[in-house]
Amino acid sequence: MRRTFAGLAATAAVALLISGCSDPSGSSQSASGDSASSGTDQGSGAVPGTFDASTLEAVPEIVALVPDAVKDRDELRNGTDTSYAPAEFLADDGQTPIGYDVDIVDALARLMGLSGAKSQTAEFPAIIPALGTKYDVGASSYTITDERLQQVNMVSYITVGSSYAVAEGNPKGFDPADPCGSTLGVQNGTTQFDYANDLAEKCKADGKDALTVMPLDLQTDVSTKVIGGQYDATLADTTVIGWTVKQSGGKLEQIGEDFGAAPQGIAVAKDDTELAGAVQAGLQYLMDNGYLADILEPYGVADVALTTAELNPAASE
Repeated sequence: MRRTFAGLAATAAVALLISGCSDPSGSSQSASGDSASSGTDQGSGAVPGTFDASTLEAVPEIVALVPDAVKDRDELRNGTDTSYAPAEFLADDGQTPIGYDVDIVDALARLMGLSGAKSQTAEFPAIIPALGTKYDVGASSYTITDERLQQVNMVSYITVGSSYAVAEGNPKGFDPADPCGSTLGVQNGTTQFDYANDLAEKCKADGKDALTVMPLDLQTDVSTKVIGGQYDATLADTTVIGWTVKQSGGKLEQIGEDFGAAPQGIAVAKDDTELAGAVQAGLQYLMDNGYLADILEPYGVADVALTTAELNPAASE
């Protein structure tokens, strides 16, 4: 959903991912997004063994980097699209944002000496424009791209690939090595959306059957249409696909191999270099002390953790 791809090379097998998106209107303390039930359960609202950020103490060196405006507010405001489990989604109450990105922001707030974080549901394309005004940070599975680096500061923390998903048994006969001639559902505003449209152009240029790209605002709606047979497959982050397949109760399955792994980052307003430095220091502290892996582990994705938090690293080609 928020990733970047290394080009159209090819017919590499890809695993399809289905995840849920929801009506972006809610906000919540220590949570992210708003949920909609559309054929797949994004997951239990209480993921067993999630990390308790209240166990962390403020780190003076990190506190010193935090801008006065954030200190005075005593809260780290996070904008996130809570339709992308397990990174950010809604608890069973349909209002409380949860997920590993939400947990990471909670941890950063504690290291910064703040009382806590407030994650708010937002439409994915609307988060970056609101950084520095409505939100302090954007933790929403953002792949680090050149375009985004021109708009905001980004601090890397995980690396994630992409995958395809289909309905159980692949009744439409979707071929991840050659998606031409298929109907592919993706979420609006994502790099998967861009990739799918580039792929559609390639199918056309190669004289193959047309690839029909169906963009929707909510990934949960995409998943529902795949299950219902309206779409042949969907494409999203590998972490999202894996989680959604597991939660679908057998209604969805991943197909093909993961591909295009690239770093993701937490976004901060371009002119807020102080906060960007504090986020970088906080993420590095979480990495160095094993806390980042502890946060990711309950969601089954500890292997995506990076060991160095880079500020504005070069985007993957």
